[in-house]
Amino acid sequence: MMHHHLKKTTAMSTVEIHPLIHTPMLLGETPLWHPGESTLYWIDIAGKSVHRFRPSDGSYQRWDVPSEPGCIAYCEAGGLLVAMRSGIAKLDTANGELVPYITAPYDTLKIRFNDGRCDANGRLWLGTLSDDRTQRAGDLFCLDRGRLRSAGRPVTVSNGVAFSGDGKTLYHSDTTAHTIMAYEFDLPAGEIGASRVFRHFSSNKDSTYSGRPDGAAVDSEDAYWCAMYEGGRLLRLAADGTILREILLPARCPTMLAFGGDDMKTLFITTVRHNRSQEELAQYPLSGHVLTCRVEVPGRPEYGYID
Repeated sequence: MMHHHLKKTTAMSTVEIHPLIHTPMLLGETPLWHPGESTLYWIDIAGKSVHRFRPSDGSYQRWDVPSEPGCIAYCEAGGLLVAMRSGIAKLDTANGELVPYITAPYDTLKIRFNDGRCDANGRLWLGTLSDDRTQRAGDLFCLDRGRLRSAGRPVTVSNGVAFSGDGKTLYHSDTTAHTIMAYEFDLPAGEIGASRVFRHFSSNKDSTYSGRPDGAAVDSEDAYWCAMYEGGRLLRLAADGTILREILLPARCPTMLAFGGDDMKTLFITTVRHNRSQEELAQYPLSGHVLTCRVEVPGRPEYGYID
């Protein structure tokens, strides 16, 4: 554990933020606290790797994968699902074996999987993005008991998938459009209904720019936390979209956050250093690190994927 502590003041309190391990990622994403193992998993998209850290004993593991991973989920039966550009595979975390599971449903030269999360019925909801970030080639997909289907909802960069505590709302952001949507969600059927804009952020890149909504998590009070990419902050949003809290980070490009720890009051935040300017990296030397801090309101345990 590093002892490079930073205090950042928010509107509500001062939070101590520090890096989880010594090694920065290129493009960290999808932090995932495994409730059964008490471990944190995450991926490095540009570094084509999956990582695991156990806070109780400091043990750390890395698995290299053949194609960029976009998101991960733990399997109820053991191991991890890894949604890579080339398709979805199962990673045996005991022996490192990676077994192909689902073929990619898109042109792998132009599109890849991105952010995703499991619902309470064990389905994995995951999105895609286009490499050029221009076309609306990002779709939301649902992997349900080994069958992948498109849920539509075209966006440019699919992110921020999360669920309300009652399972009746699915959140989904289009990072490029600076917009988070909330959809009516039928959990038993696994169907998405009517949509509303949950929150839209200004895209004016002036001095007031607060970033664009990336990965997210919902806490036990049903507040939606999102990482603001290029905004160097996390936001905690009420169910009506109003900002309840802001935490400034020692990295300009946070990508996603996860709740974990025994009491679910530790936040783990993935960040980026890949393709960021030298000026930015000098100003934010912890860019790329998995950052961690404590919060007062616990999160909810993540659900696993069921075959």
